[in-house]
Amino acid sequence: MTTKKALYIEGIGRRKTATARVRLTPASKASVIINGKELADYFPHAAAQKTVGEVFSTKDLGVENYHVEAKVSGGGLTAQSEAIRLGIARALVKESAPRRTVLKKEGYLKRDQRAVERKKFGLKKARKRPAWSKR
Repeated sequence: MTTKKALYIEGIGRRKTATARVRLTPASKASVIINGKELADYFPHAAAQKTVGEVFSTKDLGVENYHVEAKVSGGGLTAQSEAIRLGIARALVKESAPRRTVLKKEGYLKRDQRAVERKKFGLKKARKRPAWSKR
């Protein structure tokens, strides 16, 4: 039995409740497809588009053109774009280990663990208490 070399590199990124499964395939021209849609169609705001592409614009990374295909679920648009960015960075490190130092210095390999705190029994929200009355 022969083993077939993978045609893509996979990375997983998470942020709040958003999860992104990212696949990078070497290509002649860079393109980004998210849940079957183009980047501009999925993320109408320029800030979210910029967040996704930040990893590729990093200096001293030595990145060629890649076709990025991402499946994203959960969270809002900002959390989804940051999850995709983390997934791309992890996939690039998986392909070439020396990239790790550059990406780590830029902060793209850091998983932002902040999430919404759960509501507690007897409180109105996670920490907000009902008004106290003496009588």
